[in-house]
Amino acid sequence: MTDLVAVEQVKKVFPLAGGGEYIALTGIDLTIKQGEFVSLIGHSGCGKSTLLDMIAGFSQPTAGSVSMEGKPVTKPGPNRMVVFQNYSLLPWMTVRQNIELAVKNVLTDLSPAERQQVIEQHIDMVGLRHAADKPPDQLSGGMKQRVAIARALAIRPKLLLLDEPFGALDALTRGNLQEQLMQICEENHVTAIMVTHDVDEALLLSDRVVMLTNGPESKIGQILTVDLPRPRKRMEVVNHPNYYSYRSEIIYFLNQQKRIKQLRARKQSAIARHGLEKVNLEIGYVPLTACAPLVIAKEKGLFAHHGLDEVNLVRESSWRGIQDGIAGRHLDAAQMPSGMPVWLTVGGMDNKPLPIVSALTLTRNGNAITLDKRFNDEGVYVLDDLKKHLLKTPDKQHTFGVVHPSSMHNLLLRYWLASAGIDPKHDTTISTLPPAQMLANLQAGNIDGFCVGEPWNTWAAMEGIGYTIATDLEIWNGHPGKVLGVREDWSLAYPNTHVALVKALLEACRYCMDGNNRDEIRQILSGADYLGADVEYIHLGDPDANTCDLQPSPAAYAHHQFFGQGVNRPSRTEHLWLMTQMARWGDIPFPRNWVEILERVCKISVFSIAARELGLPDITYSRGPIHLFDGVTFTAEDPIAYLNSLEIKHDIYMAEIPLTAPVARTA
Repeated sequence: MTDLVAVEQVKKVFPLAGGGEYIALTGIDLTIKQGEFVSLIGHSGCGKSTLLDMIAGFSQPTAGSVSMEGKPVTKPGPNRMVVFQNYSLLPWMTVRQNIELAVKNVLTDLSPAERQQVIEQHIDMVGLRHAADKPPDQLSGGMKQRVAIARALAIRPKLLLLDEPFGALDALTRGNLQEQLMQICEENHVTAIMVTHDVDEALLLSDRVVMLTNGPESKIGQILTVDLPRPRKRMEVVNHPNYYSYRSEIIYFLNQQKRIKQLRARKQSAIARHGLEKVNLEIGYVPLTACAPLVIAKEKGLFAHHGLDEVNLVRESSWRGIQDGIAGRHLDAAQMPSGMPVWLTVGGMDNKPLPIVSALTLTRNGNAITLDKRFNDEGVYVLDDLKKHLLKTPDKQHTFGVVHPSSMHNLLLRYWLASAGIDPKHDTTISTLPPAQMLANLQAGNIDGFCVGEPWNTWAAMEGIGYTIATDLEIWNGHPGKVLGVREDWSLAYPNTHVALVKALLEACRYCMDGNNRDEIRQILSGADYLGADVEYIHLGDPDANTCDLQPSPAAYAHHQFFGQGVNRPSRTEHLWLMTQMARWGDIPFPRNWVEILERVCKISVFSIAARELGLPDITYSRGPIHLFDGVTFTAEDPIAYLNSLEIKHDIYMAEIPLTAPVARTA
């Protein structure tokens, strides 16, 4: 397909009363190909209609250019036709006359008979033969919009521009018109750009969905290619295996933009008090039992006790929300999977290194591998049983869910499978899902099992959906589960605040480890503001003997460690193991400058200061080598030799990761 429309580095600025200005759009680059259907989607005020107006020629960009077929768009023209939400029909003219007006003024090279043929053809095209001589006030909303579409298409434009054309229609009429428009565009090879708020409409009609960030200064945040076969039927397209993944991608983007808007509204400049550079913090977390230290620090006043007067806990549904919040500077700090600081630092997100530091391990253990209940019914009780089952069903695709490429869940599951000679890449499919969606996907049969933190393993077993085949106590007892992560430039800009944050959370970890507090903590976590789960699914330490006990499952529960000797101090050896495993499976290159990266990521000095000021010097020692269930002992001596020794692995590649010099961001 050839390029039809080119939008290059477009910026649009509107003057405000009093001499100010409003930057609506900035840095917009977009190319539309001949015959393509593209939707623009985003929240109100993101500049969708403004961009459409510039492509139509109704307004000009402040900077950059809009061109069609290589020629600048400087004014409206008959090669571009716009369909508005409000129909824009002349009320004193009939259906035929409204279409005729456009045809007579544009298709002047045709004879009267040819023009009349075009008019009648388009009346039939939109199914309005019975209403051809009726004025608009005798038509329904859907019929009026069909007249507008027929009028737009009758002049044979090269580009159809639609500004929420179905927004005012009822659901049934809207659905029917969507299918008619889609059929018309496909049969006549019409190129179309549509502004919409409707995710399902965008997926049904579009080849690509262009997602715009919040205004002011809106940008293109993401472009999603919709690879669904045509012709499409509204009631059938939802059954395509990729439909809901596309839908989730758009909804995630829109939800993130909504969250960013809320955080911007709440965000203040750094407030300094109590000798701290900043006391108003936004801290991200995902609702899991492992978020207990953050919740307790908030609910028991430990943040305030250490001078952090204005701490807001930002609940994210997935770890992707955490990474985006940290990368976009919408979060000051976050609970992270233990591998995320390294993953972000070496460029796991969009191949752009983002130095992250971790000065505190918040939890250890707390994860388990759960399989669908049918595996238990078929005699799959241990890893060797699972291997035999996979060998017996080579034609069936077995899928397992994990929460993030950098999560210990992903790395433990892959290590566990590979230790039995099961190649996670070729013998199974590993899918990334938000933690809260694991149960629904397991119950629906979309996945065969998952590795995730509590309470989801307990919940699956107690509901009879799945069973625990292995816990992290068996695979690597004492592994880091969740850590505190902040941007390196943030840590350098607010060093005293960083120490205060670690102190508050370290005290919260100690509170969580006290058995006398467990019932209280479970009740707090079960609230709608946090996990929103029944308290019987939430356990912090040794649970009741009956919980999750599906014999002969080898272990019943994944135990959390929140505090103790060697529990909270960050370990360079552990971060190095995480680095090797992510490189092993091709999620990141193994960095040649791995020593530098470990020094940058592991802020042992910040932890040591916090522990010393709390009077806890005895918990600061190193944990030493890592001992895994398969008899392998990992040390930091020669990680490259370790990688070379692995029998099952992805093609491992190495690279020097360029990190900017550590410079504090201006507060």
